[in-house]
Amino acid sequence: MLLVPAVYSDPSLKVGFYKRSCPAVESIVRRTVRRAVSRNPGIGGGIIRMHFHDCFVRGCDGSVLLKSGPGGKQSERDHPANNPGLRGFEVIEEAKNRIESVCPNTVSCADILAFAARDSSSKLGRINYAVPAGRRDGRVTVFDEVTDNLPPPTSTADQLVANFARKGLSADEMVTLSGAHSIGASHCSSFGTHDQDPSLDRKFAAALKATCPRPPRNGGGRDPLVPLDSATPNWLDNKYYVELTAGRGLLTSDQTLVENSLTRKYVAVNARYGATWTAKYVKAMVKMGSIDVLTGSQGEIRSSCSFVN
Repeated sequence: MLLVPAVYSDPSLKVGFYKRSCPAVESIVRRTVRRAVSRNPGIGGGIIRMHFHDCFVRGCDGSVLLKSGPGGKQSERDHPANNPGLRGFEVIEEAKNRIESVCPNTVSCADILAFAARDSSSKLGRINYAVPAGRRDGRVTVFDEVTDNLPPPTSTADQLVANFARKGLSADEMVTLSGAHSIGASHCSSFGTHDQDPSLDRKFAAALKATCPRPPRNGGGRDPLVPLDSATPNWLDNKYYVELTAGRGLLTSDQTLVENSLTRKYVAVNARYGATWTAKYVKAMVKMGSIDVLTGSQGEIRSSCSFVN
């Protein structure tokens, strides 16, 4: 297992934050995640993406975990970018329940999600790293803020670079974090007519067209899941970039990375040097996990990850 030291994080977060208040927290999360991912590897990819979707909307405050409240007010969790695509909510809630039984009102759901994303990376790619903690949970979730902050799967490379820059992440870090698409799957509805993209490998495009039937005009119909990385769909590695260079990127936002002169060079380096990508992935995950965090007396420590106190 490759252990890479954390390099960048918000100074208000620290490794070992719960060393005295809840020393078992990381082992509880690790066991819960490993058990779930062993049964279904796709859960690991879902948890990593959940952490990304959380951090890009209101910062890493666990707001993506909140269910819609009474009165029909919808949460981030119900946005089409998250529902039905995100998976693993029940794993986070299970870990939270186990932690509450030994350390009540101590560990935030935002921190549990950050730990779980690390443990998913460890289980599915043997990539381990220290996670600075001390996040607090947000009390607000806004459906429309997902649209304003998360890049859609149809994004161009320039749009992705601009979106990540608004969160303090570089173009290289954006390409590096896109490597999480080495695991998991996407519904056909997420990439629409991408199989008609002339830059795709012909055999790959034909396979997509056969797998994803055109939906009927009145809606409904099947919406199959397709692996984001057809080479190693259940292993977190740099093969995602190798697939991109061969014209086998599932989403428009994947394949665009090799069509742009700026991002293409990062794809090439990551495809050639797996260890380099792994080290960059760890640094980028820690940095992303520090976006607009709530600390100190801000926010709250939820009793349940699905609802504010």
